[in-house]
Amino acid sequence: MAIIVTFELEGATQDVYDACIDRLTGGRGFSAVADLPKEAAGLIAHVSGPVEGGWRVTDVWESAEAFESFAAVLAPIVSDLGFGHVQPQVTPAHNVVIH
Repeated sequence: MAIIVTFELEGATQDVYDACIDRLTGGRGFSAVADLPKEAAGLIAHVSGPVEGGWRVTDVWESAEAFESFAAVLAPIVSDLGFGHVQPQVTPAHNVVIH
């Protein structure tokens, strides 16, 4: 079952997000799932942007197991950037439509 994973990063900026992406992709940028490590194979959709007081990242994953595989790669990076205390909100997806 697909899940929605949302990170609310209070105090984060685009620079923090970009630094995380640079570390995940080796500086190649992120415009397709293939740009990420192989552990992200279950990613269906990704959006991020500024919110009042910080930065929000919302992903749709094929399953909780797919997200957990990627989280093992993501967690040390997020921790190094000073946001290791942040826990994502995970909810089941009822409907996922991709253009």
